[in-house]
Amino acid sequence: MDIRDYIKNAESCLVVCPKEELQTVQESVKNSHSVVIKTQEDLEGITAESKDLIFVYYPKKSITNELASQLLSISKPGSKLVIQSDSSELDFLLKTNGFVNLNQEKDSITICEKPTYQLGSSARIDLKKSPAVWKIDDDNEEDELIDSDQLLDEDDLKRPDPTTLKVCGTTGKRKACKNCSCGLAEELADEAKSGKVVDTTDAPKSSCGNCYLGDAFRCASCPYLGMPAFKPGEKIQLTDNQLKSDL
Repeated sequence: MDIRDYIKNAESCLVVCPKEELQTVQESVKNSHSVVIKTQEDLEGITAESKDLIFVYYPKKSITNELASQLLSISKPGSKLVIQSDSSELDFLLKTNGFVNLNQEKDSITICEKPTYQLGSSARIDLKKSPAVWKIDDDNEEDELIDSDQLLDEDDLKRPDPTTLKVCGTTGKRKACKNCSCGLAEELADEAKSGKVVDTTDAPKSSCGNCYLGDAFRCASCPYLGMPAFKPGEKIQLTDNQLKSDL
């Protein structure tokens, strides 16, 4: 591959190569005008944005991120960068450092450009008003709307169990709330009027022994939830269903 084929029309050309490739590059570009040959260690002295074309000859080594950053710094906006390297991550490395318009050629040659815009430059963006994408035209009779009744299945149409609608029962205690409106207060009042006396001698035994102390000391499954404190063994007015757990 003849390097002169790529640098012949450049006004200010730089060829970058490792130290071990200096002799090969010098023979390739001899008698070429306006060509400077440098290694990576010598790039720090080059003026920023001063080169029209840079040829990087790294056939046996990979381009590093540091070198790609240096090449971008010394390239003129819009100038070309030609690289001969077999690095598999070369495209990613060049793009992440700011080079654009990458093209692959034969002999492991990659050509790209430095963009014409500079760091800190700005451009006005014309933000046109977006169309009302989600607007529904009520006059369009061809639009098919979903029937809301079709969204309900058979379970949704079943009548609920009236006992589950009693708000007071959701607490797990058979005790009506203040200003009860679900009917539990009336139900408890009717049960109290019946005057049925239940002997608690054979009632379920307490596992903790605190049933008589009141709700603050009773378990969640205690049959006496909702009842005032009482002395053990005394007879209490309870209906049969009050001796069964609500849970």
